[in-house]
Amino acid sequence: IVNPHGGPQGIRDSWGFNPEAQLFASRGYATLHVNFRISGGYGKDFLLSGFKQVGRKAMDDVEDGLKYIVDQGWVDPQRAAIYGGSHGGYAVLRGLTKTPDLFACGVDYVGISNVFTFMKSIPAYWQPYMKIIKEIWYDEDIPEEKIIMEEVSPVFHIDKIKKPLLVIQGANDPRVNINEADQIVEGLRKKGIDVPYMVRYDEGHGFHKEENRLAFYSTMMGFLAKHLKE
Repeated sequence: IVNPHGGPQGIRDSWGFNPEAQLFASRGYATLHVNFRISGGYGKDFLLSGFKQVGRKAMDDVEDGLKYIVDQGWVDPQRAAIYGGSHGGYAVLRGLTKTPDLFACGVDYVGISNVFTFMKSIPAYWQPYMKIIKEIWYDEDIPEEKIIMEEVSPVFHIDKIKKPLLVIQGANDPRVNINEADQIVEGLRKKGIDVPYMVRYDEGHGFHKEENRLAFYSTMMGFLAKHLKE
């Protein structure tokens, strides 16, 4: 299970106990964490190398990580899933549209599907950071970057998704509006593709209530078992 971290900037995966990785291991899955460019802890140059590369070279790094462990003979290339939350959820959708044959299935947890609508729905308490957010992601007012935004927004490439997808979303999410999940689910269902969609109306950016977390993990483990173990 490839598990890109959220952020994306300045956050990193590090050594230590990870409850999700432990859960996956208890069910017989290995987990791959890739600190792609723009991750924290590797210096300023590494951080800056990921600016304007979200969904592009930053995503290449995630895919290269999987290809590396496949080349080592450590995993079955036909049974690799991708799962992540927030930017990690975006990476799931981007991965399923950018390299449709690389992953066996994906789990998008509060992820971004449309960079345009994401930027327009930035919450008020993030407004002071809009300049740096546009530096990290893209600026629609710059024609060249608007083209890139279309390229890296999964919602515009739904026709490329051919592997099973599970979508999880909190209805009150202030950071990644539920519209992001709705767009990808509605687009797939219009094509006649059955995409399981879990929404919790008492949650925001990630599930925090125990009953919802248990429902989420139970559903995800069933989904992964169906598509990775058959």
